[in-house]
Amino acid sequence: MQRPHRVVSLVLDGALPLDVGIPAEVFHPETGFPYAVSTCGVTAGTVPSHGDFGYAVPRGLDALADADTIVVPGYAPAGRPIPVAVREALRNAASRGARIASICYGAFALADAGLLDGLRATTHWDAAEQLARRHPRITVEPNVLFVDEGAILTSAGAAAGLDLCLHIVRRDLGVGAANEIARGLVTAPYRTGGQAQYLPKSSSAAHGETLAATREWALTRLDKQLTIAGLAAHAKLSPRTFLRRFAEETGSTPLQWILRARVDTARGLLESTTLSVDRIAHEVGLGTGANLRLHFRRLLDVSPSEYRATFSGRS
Repeated sequence: MQRPHRVVSLVLDGALPLDVGIPAEVFHPETGFPYAVSTCGVTAGTVPSHGDFGYAVPRGLDALADADTIVVPGYAPAGRPIPVAVREALRNAASRGARIASICYGAFALADAGLLDGLRATTHWDAAEQLARRHPRITVEPNVLFVDEGAILTSAGAAAGLDLCLHIVRRDLGVGAANEIARGLVTAPYRTGGQAQYLPKSSSAAHGETLAATREWALTRLDKQLTIAGLAAHAKLSPRTFLRRFAEETGSTPLQWILRARVDTARGLLESTTLSVDRIAHEVGLGTGANLRLHFRRLLDVSPSEYRATFSGRS
């Protein structure tokens, strides 16, 4: 029997409660997927939280030595220096090939360990300027939910950590597994990494996702022609206002978002059905198998047949 994929959350002083809880929920073995999740600190014992309680962690930094994935939750205040031993442990883990991810201000720990040099990264928008100023070798992207650089991943604040962890599950086990975990957590199964973190204060739109209903409507009509005029009409907005608000809420254009939704729907069909590539292309509104193959390769760097061979039957 194959051993589970070991996920270890490195809980540092001042850890943010939601950030600590997210990987514990997403990677919990009760989901039925092959993960084992645990926590550690600089040393075993009680780690003070950002609040009036603490976290009991059973192990110290030695737990990172055999972790497959390490998650560093955010901690406050943002940018507080981390112990030298933590930097060394993170660098050692990275050098042996462990995947390392951060949530919110946890990006500062990865940056202090030198793991983000030369890479793109993000953190909570209110600390992005500080991260860029302190670490000029990092390309900081303040307006995205998460950044995937392969073995190193970073996310924005709070709930964006949930998007990142579900993205990791999609990478490991496919869309079906991530969707099942998302249903259990009663959360949206997919928000792209490029989706904006927040609405600019200058926006005339009310704070929140005002176009969520229109996006849900579009997801039920991916096999049909979707136009800016039709989407704007559903949202009861002018096309110009619709385009502006859509970009504010998702970080992309409607057509880019629809293309990604179609490819993701195709991923699910490749995992869970034996439909031909041509048939799936028709079902998701991409027309031909050649068109689906083109976008699959561009967005995922694999062909539909390679994806099906990897993930078929895991849904």
